[in-house]
Amino acid sequence: MQRLRNCLSVWLVWVLGVLVAPAAGAAQEETLRVGSKRFTESYVLAEIMAQQAQAAGVKTQLRQGLGNTAIVYEALRSGQIDVYAEYSGTIALEIAKHAQGSDVAALNQALAPQGLAVGVPLGFNDGYALAMRRAQAQELGIRSLSDLARHPTLRFGLSNEFIGRGDGWPGLAKRYALQARPQGLDHGLAYEAITQKHIDVMDIYTTDAKIDHLGLLVLEDDQAYFPRYDALLLYRQDLPTQKPAAWAALQKLQGRISEAAMIGMNAQAELQGQGFAEIAQQFLAGQTPQAASGTAAGPQAADQTRFAARLWSRLVAPDLWRLTAQHLGLVLVSVGVAALIALPAGILLFPHPRSRALALGAAGVLQTIPSLALLAVLIAWFGVIGRLPALVALTAYSILPILSNTCAGLAEVSPGLRSAGSALGMTRPQRMRWVELPIAMPTVIAGIRTACAIGIGTATIAAFIGAGGLGERIVTGLALNDSALMLAGALPAAVLALLSELVFELWERYLRRRRVRR
Repeated sequence: MQRLRNCLSVWLVWVLGVLVAPAAGAAQEETLRVGSKRFTESYVLAEIMAQQAQAAGVKTQLRQGLGNTAIVYEALRSGQIDVYAEYSGTIALEIAKHAQGSDVAALNQALAPQGLAVGVPLGFNDGYALAMRRAQAQELGIRSLSDLARHPTLRFGLSNEFIGRGDGWPGLAKRYALQARPQGLDHGLAYEAITQKHIDVMDIYTTDAKIDHLGLLVLEDDQAYFPRYDALLLYRQDLPTQKPAAWAALQKLQGRISEAAMIGMNAQAELQGQGFAEIAQQFLAGQTPQAASGTAAGPQAADQTRFAARLWSRLVAPDLWRLTAQHLGLVLVSVGVAALIALPAGILLFPHPRSRALALGAAGVLQTIPSLALLAVLIAWFGVIGRLPALVALTAYSILPILSNTCAGLAEVSPGLRSAGSALGMTRPQRMRWVELPIAMPTVIAGIRTACAIGIGTATIAAFIGAGGLGERIVTGLALNDSALMLAGALPAAVLALLSELVFELWERYLRRRRVRR
């Protein structure tokens, strides 16, 4: 037991050093922290803001793909980021719910009590709309949302955020008397679903590059349900005074991005496979982005050899070791903390069946909570995004297998051996250390082994709240519907899982050999 404790302690000290040291170093320097949501346009705009500030000599920290509006807004409100690109309609209806309009003055008046402000209109409107395959819409005579209401059997695939938004599906369905029951889909995957005819209607952003490329028809909002969604910066109210150089640089973006330019930059990312940093660099250098025509450069249009080349280039990209180290750190810390909690708890609870059952039940309930829901609750609780809520969530998921296996391992010890230990004059702690734990150890290790496997898989979700890890590639791949990029995140995670199994198999063999020698 002591040896296991020592191993876990060394484990935690090393990994915490890896995780905390970079953060401590970064805190010493004043930086502009730029965030983004988890869709293509938001990634591109965040890169443009970061590079614009860097060109003025300002250090920046980019936190991409933080999730939906609720998560990135919480990151801003709690001071984890300083600024991100948002849309006037979203701010008016989702963030400043009592705003008396969506103009800058009304939004600033509503946001002031929260310590937030808006400004620097970027120059384009990116609204919500519904779209269908053009051929199907023409066949059914559908041009507007009112026409759509006459076809209740059509299959709707809508983003989960749109389904839950105040300016999304509930109000839209009521306004147009739409009777459909929409299926929740990731926005990036919905384009593939509508192309493959798995769905008939999807929600789109009006600056999406794939609308014309895939032959979709944007349905007219003939009852003017959707407000304008003018792109602007949502920032912490003290940003202009705390970081004046950064603010002066960001103000130069006002009115610079037209709707055509934004569509072109989205096309460069989604259809031509260019990186967000490269797209931003070209735009700031004055190169006009052009929407691609013809066949997309994605894997759905490439042959197997070309897809393999794209996969390899993404797999061995320079961020591989950084993301792998972050992923491994999340798993080791969370499993280590879970072991330090669950092992003593299992030992203390084992002689008390009712308490043990309650503890296992509570751990089981934690295991059933969807990971994204648990992360959202923890973000609201701690008031921060990133590693802390991710580590707490991963620790919670790791407790059940370790706790249950500790109790199961101790149950394998025969009453005769316990009686023999007592007859030899052993106290209960001595008997636990020298008799029961050595017998239970293989089962305990199996629980830690299971926790590691669960942690490696679940840690990919941490990227949705800016905690890093291999999930960053998966999240970005989802936003771009890039299968190669998603695999470039999933494959290293699978390799980590295999290496974890190998390490535990060698550990168990070592323990078996030791027992035989004794």
